[in-house]
Amino acid sequence: MKIVIDAMGSDMAPGVEVEGAIQAVEEFGYDLILVGDEALIRTELERLGNKSDKISVVHSPERIDMNEPAALSVRRKRKSSIVMGLEMLKRNEADGFVSAGNTGAVVCAATLFLRLLPGIERPGIAICIPTLTGTSVITDVGANINPKPIHLLQYGIMADAYSRYILHKSNPTVGLLNVGEEASKGTEFIKESHTLLSESKLNFIGNIEGRDIYAGTADIILCDGFVGNVILKVSESVVDTIMKLLKKEIRANVIATVGAALASTAFNGLKKKMDYSEYGGAPLLGVDGRCIISHGSSTPKAIKNAIKVAGEFMTLGVNNHIVEELESY
Repeated sequence: MKIVIDAMGSDMAPGVEVEGAIQAVEEFGYDLILVGDEALIRTELERLGNKSDKISVVHSPERIDMNEPAALSVRRKRKSSIVMGLEMLKRNEADGFVSAGNTGAVVCAATLFLRLLPGIERPGIAICIPTLTGTSVITDVGANINPKPIHLLQYGIMADAYSRYILHKSNPTVGLLNVGEEASKGTEFIKESHTLLSESKLNFIGNIEGRDIYAGTADIILCDGFVGNVILKVSESVVDTIMKLLKKEIRANVIATVGAALASTAFNGLKKKMDYSEYGGAPLLGVDGRCIISHGSSTPKAIKNAIKVAGEFMTLGVNNHIVEELESY
C-alpha cells in the first residue's frame, strides 16, 4: 500500500502531515510519499526523529492556499502539492491521496485528473458523524452546492456502498434532509429528489429533519453541498462550545470538579466519540481514485486516521462496489 500526502495542505503544514505520516507508518506499515517543500519536510522528519525508510519526499515548489480560487489555482499552479500528488495517483504511482488543503482545489483537481466513475456526474464529499445509534454518513458536505436530483440519487448509491463496506452496515437506511417529514414539503429540487429515491433500490425511509441527524434516524443523510457544509461547520462549533461551557461550569464548583474527576472515564469516552480526528478524513466519492479530504485544522492523529481511511478504501475496493451498484441501475 502506497499513499501520497499533500504535505502543505493544513493550517500547520508540514509539521502536522509529517507527524501524522510517521504515526501511520508505525501503526499501519504503509509506504508514504510526502509532496511539498522538501527542505521543510526533511527538517520536520529530522526534528521528529524519523528513522523509517517507508517515508519518501517529492519536492513541490508551489502551494495552493486556502483563500485561492479553486479552478484558477489548479490551472496555474501545476507544480503545487495538490496537483502533483493527484497526478501521481493518476499515473498509478500511489494507491491513495490525502490532503488537508483547499477543499475546492482538491475536488477540482481530482475531477480533472482522475475523472469520474462511470455513471457519476458530480463527486460528493461524505463525512462520518457520531449518533445515538452509532455512526452515520452525511453527503454532500461541500463538493457540489447546486446539485440536481439525479446527483442526490448518485450520492445515495455511493454512500450506500461506503456504508456497507467501510462501516459494515448490511442494509443502511437513507434519509433525505428536509424541513419536514411529509413528501409534499420542501423545494421542487427536494420533491424531485424524493421521487427518485423512492423509486430506487436504496433503503430509503423518506424525509428527515435536522433534529434526526444526530439521533441516528438514518444511516445515510443526503443533502446538497451548501446545506451539508453548514451542518458540518455548525456541528463543529456546537461541540467545541459545549466542551468549553462544561469545563467552565465544572471549574466554578468544587463539588462539580470532584464529580467530574470521578466521571473522567465517561467524559473521555464522550470526547473521543465527538472528536473529528478519530474519523480522519472525508472520502471524495465519485472520482476514479482514492481521495481523502481532511480538515484544515487537522491534528497529526487526524492525518494518521485519514491515511487509514485511504488504505481501507483501497483494500476493500469501495469504488468497484460503487460501480457495481451503479451498473444495476
